[in-house]
Amino acid sequence: MAKKTYIKAITEGIDIALAEDPKTLVFGEDVGKNGGVFRATNGLQDKYGEDRVFSTPLAESGILGMSIGLAVTGWRPVAEIQFSGFMFEALDSIVSQMSRMRFQYEGRRTAPITIRTPYGGGTHTAELHGDDFENFLIGVPGLRVVAPSSAYDAKGLIISAIESNDPVVFLENLRLYRSVKGEVPDDKYTVPLDKAKVVQEGTDVTIVAYGGEVSEAQKAADKLAKDNISAEIIDLRSLYPIDTDTIFESLKKTHRVVIVQEAQKMAGAGAQVASAISEGAIMYLDAPIMRVAAPNSVYPFPQGENVWLPGAADIEEAVREAVNY
Repeated sequence: MAKKTYIKAITEGIDIALAEDPKTLVFGEDVGKNGGVFRATNGLQDKYGEDRVFSTPLAESGILGMSIGLAVTGWRPVAEIQFSGFMFEALDSIVSQMSRMRFQYEGRRTAPITIRTPYGGGTHTAELHGDDFENFLIGVPGLRVVAPSSAYDAKGLIISAIESNDPVVFLENLRLYRSVKGEVPDDKYTVPLDKAKVVQEGTDVTIVAYGGEVSEAQKAADKLAKDNISAEIIDLRSLYPIDTDTIFESLKKTHRVVIVQEAQKMAGAGAQVASAISEGAIMYLDAPIMRVAAPNSVYPFPQGENVWLPGAADIEEAVREAVNY
């Protein structure tokens, strides 16, 4: 297997989906000839033509509204929203329509739509370009939300998302695009849309993270290991639905947990994990549930984002508190 970047793995996954199913379409702002603002669809229009990979006007509501019409008439749309902060222009399409399609039609129609969108800070982007808005998405019934942290998972999850008959929001962490590399098979494979992954086994504490915070958890675990603190790291991968079984099994062994999310602390996937643990696994714990998250404030200007974003030092501090409780 060759080592590939996170973004190259996504491109390969989309390429495979286009090759296998002539009903798969890729569209969004600048995704055609330019290959997208981050070049995630680079070369795909040349390969599959302008009828299947094409650029749209700068209108998110139009992009996702068109996705719904295409989906209910037999197509499999893969729509790119250039940054996750721009999805608010099209929330009606997401919340009021595509997420309810299966329910409204009693299963006779589905909405096999994949919404690809970059998110997350650490790259000094402009306002509304670095925010993590998963808090708004994971509470929508009928919508799947995934956030890969590795190149291997990025390829497998994008293929699974495109093949799913449920609408899937595919969150791509901005700072992972070219900073993360891993071994990725050239051939097709899939990763389940509802299964967490044990990235690293440990015995003293469980760290639950996703997206860009998984690598921060690994950095913290390396420092903690020097003091003989063994951390198990779980990558959620799926933010809705959340795989609580994998988390609970880990807690039976470690008896402590630190939950990490990049988004603001109020609500979000981390809050849901904490709630699930308190309801279903609280008796396994020897210390309080610890949470590491961004402050409940507006995302800062680029000069302040390194202080604002949760990092390895914050995770390490929370782990030590849990272990020494």
